[in-house]
Parts: sequence; C-alpha cells; structure tokens
Amino acid sequence: MKKNKILIVYGTRYGATTGTAEEIAKVLQDGELDVKVVNLKKEKVRDIAEYELIVIGSGMQIDRWTRKAVGFLKRFSRELENKKVALFVSSGAQALTEHDGNPEEIGRARKKYLEEKASKYNLNPISMGLFGGIWDYNNMPFWAKKFMGPLKIKIKAAGIKETKPGVYDTRNWDAIQNWAKELAKKLANPPIVNGEMSKIAECN
Repeated sequence: MKKNKILIVYGTRYGATTGTAEEIAKVLQDGELDVKVVNLKKEKVRDIAEYELIVIGSGMQIDRWTRKAVGFLKRFSRELENKKVALFVSSGAQALTEHDGNPEEIGRARKKYLEEKASKYNLNPISMGLFGGIWDYNNMPFWAKKFMGPLKIKIKAAGIKETKPGVYDTRNWDAIQNWAKELAKKLANPPIVNGEMSKIAECN
C-alpha cells in the first residue's frame, strides 16, 4: 500500500520550532505516513509536487513569522492553493496567555498568526495549531533580553520552570501530539460537505 507523503517545513529563530516539527513528524510516522522534515534555514525546497500534505510552521517574534517560512509561502503560493495544507506556530507567550485565562488575547493570536496568514496566501488549511515555544535568555539579543527581563516574574508565576539555567520551555507536548494525531485522521478521512471534500479551515 502506497504511503501518503507529507512535507513538514519550518522556520525557527532559536530552535523551539525544530523540536515541535520533529515531534509532529514522529507522531505521523508512527501512523505509517511517509514524512520529510525540512529546516528552511539549512535546506532549500525545490519542488512540492510529490507531497499530498504540506505542513508549514514558524516561530513567532513580535507577531511575525520567520523570513524563511514566509519565503516558502511566497515561492510556492500557487501550488499550495491546490494542496492540502496545515499551519502551526510556536510562541513562547502562548503559555502565559493561557495561564492568564484571556480568551480575547488567545483569539487575537490565532487570528493574527494563523488565520490572517492563511487568508493572505489563499490557503484553506485542514488544521492550524498554536503551540508554546522556548524563552532562552542565554541566546537572546541584548534588546530582546532587556525587553523580556521583567517577564521572568510572570513566567515563574505560571509555573514554567527552567529546563536549564536561563531556558524556559513552554511547549505542551500532549497538545502537540494530539494535534498531529488529529491531522493524520483528517488526512485519512477528509470531511465531506455535499458529497465533496471540504476545504474549510479548522483551528485546533
């Protein structure tokens, strides 16, 4: 039986999105899917024709996707309009937003990071994921460290502990794994609307 071929591409600034992309790939591979993962900082993608599903991820900084991830969207915009697509982002602030219980901010982030990006490139994702990221105070530029310094109090108040000195990992691995499992189900059993495959985007 021929396996579905999936391409996961991502852009990352400090490495958090690498771990998220690899975890998504592992879950999909455990489901007998053929998955290739590409860090756009290290490798160029020349063609996407052979893939049934394209998963595009990016780290977030000041509400912005990485240049490499945006570059991929621009380069393959026409092809992606006719592909099954899923989007995800990594944001260190996500855990704080959830801890604060601010539904308006959660909604704003989903719209800004995912829905608006999909709309801009005429995409109809079968799934979109908003995940936590990593705050690494050891590798931040000076301006970011100065800005992020006071947030350490909120980070600790949210119960986020250092994984090593100066590093706070806000990723929820259960949420990432569950999203990937649901993505595999959607690929195997696409929703049907009036007898045809639905292309309606769905946030998870």
